[in-house]
Amino acid sequence: MPRPSSTGSKVGAKTRASKTRASKTRATKTRATKTRAKKTRAAKAGVKTRAAKAGAKAAEKTGTKPRRLKKLSGGGGASEPRILHLDTFSGIAGNMFAAALLDLGLERKQLEQDLAGLGVDHRLKLSRTRRGSLSARFLEVVVPGQTRLRKRGKSGHAHLHAQTDAQTDAQTSAQTNAQADHAHDHGPHGPQAGGSRSYAEITDLIGRARLAENVRNRALAIFEALGRAEARVHGVSLDEVHFHEVGAVDAIVDVTAAAIGIERLGVVRVTSSPVALGYGMIDSSHGRLPLPAPATLELLKGIPTVPAHVEWETVTPTGAAILRTLVDEFTSMPAMTVEAVGLGAGNDRPGPVPNVLRAVIGRSNEGLGRDRIVVLEANLDDLVPEHFDYVMERLFAAGALDVSIQHIQMKKNRPGFLLRVLARPGDRMDLAGILFAESGTLGVRSQEWERLLLDREEGRVQTPYGRIAVKWVRDINGALQVSAEYDACKRAAQRAGVPLREVVRCAEETAREQNS
Repeated sequence: MPRPSSTGSKVGAKTRASKTRASKTRATKTRATKTRAKKTRAAKAGVKTRAAKAGAKAAEKTGTKPRRLKKLSGGGGASEPRILHLDTFSGIAGNMFAAALLDLGLERKQLEQDLAGLGVDHRLKLSRTRRGSLSARFLEVVVPGQTRLRKRGKSGHAHLHAQTDAQTDAQTSAQTNAQADHAHDHGPHGPQAGGSRSYAEITDLIGRARLAENVRNRALAIFEALGRAEARVHGVSLDEVHFHEVGAVDAIVDVTAAAIGIERLGVVRVTSSPVALGYGMIDSSHGRLPLPAPATLELLKGIPTVPAHVEWETVTPTGAAILRTLVDEFTSMPAMTVEAVGLGAGNDRPGPVPNVLRAVIGRSNEGLGRDRIVVLEANLDDLVPEHFDYVMERLFAAGALDVSIQHIQMKKNRPGFLLRVLARPGDRMDLAGILFAESGTLGVRSQEWERLLLDREEGRVQTPYGRIAVKWVRDINGALQVSAEYDACKRAAQRAGVPLREVVRCAEETAREQNS
């Protein structure tokens, strides 16, 4: 075999070395290119970050903030509770309240998802409009197949009408004709609905709906206030009340939307200015009625009002029921750091006042929240102690915030009891009526107190024993305290066959971890 040429070997070695150097050079260039690309991206990101920081600093200097809330929360992680103040200089209606909450920042998509739990066919129509010189949101509830019966007129609202079952059957035809003349269009509920729904049907619908517990309770309370007012006005029982127009889908949606908005915006306290009332007459299926409408005036008992100096209906029964049920205090705007302002429009009206409801939301800038409560007291010496349980149940069901009983020594050395009830001022007369009916007292003392409040939030936590209701409270120094709801813990302990204290411990530890 011939020997390989030494010259050829040297050439091959040089060629391989040359290729190796070229490969290394290309790799080096590739790494350098990638490094430059990374530096370029980092530089761009740095420019964006610096721009964002500069924008934030500029916003801080100018004090400019968006009017609408960008992020909704229940306030659990906030240092101060969220307050909603209603400026009712032009009254209030159900759709005005819901529109104002949407203008504040309530997410429309979230509201529609929650309302879907009602299981009724409807669509929200939300638009931007002007009332006088003010830009506001206008909300209508559109129901497929529903005939629009509303016309322009001096009244402003659809009304609910209470009748006995016999009257309902006898007057169906007459009401159909009368509704065509029921020209109430202050934008309260959107299109009018024909037919009627009984109070029991509405409460059953809301009771079966897929709603959060707090939302369901608020909506039921608003409709109960409406029903009781109509029952008193027409002299019938609550079970005999039938809702016409206001009992239609649009009104049910308005009321439920109000309850959802309060929950979604994390509002823990609602205040309102004195309510402005218009004057005049309106046409209804009951004939000519004075303004404010009888049911509206019934709902406004105990609530401060002022004249609006306009000849149209400024407050609907639905709006009055929302005020009576949700408002904690009627006062000027409380001390707060304003987060957003929302305007909800009614129909356009002639006159010097724009037909809008203004809502202001913010955080308390005081160390403590405050409201006003009414205190009802009676000294009792002839009530059977076993009956106290029933009396307390009735008082709590009617809206009492707290009920207490103290042993006292009365005149002629008779042993007796001091029964004390704490409540919202608007519930004073209803609760006093229960005391007169159930306790046998001949007199009830009443006075208003100012109450200081710690920041609190209620909710539920998931535990091995099921979902347990808890309350988070921040003390005056900001420290978090947790309290599990007794009845929920009791039921869970009975189901699981474990000690009550174990369920309480587990629920409270979970609640602390959730807010840590």
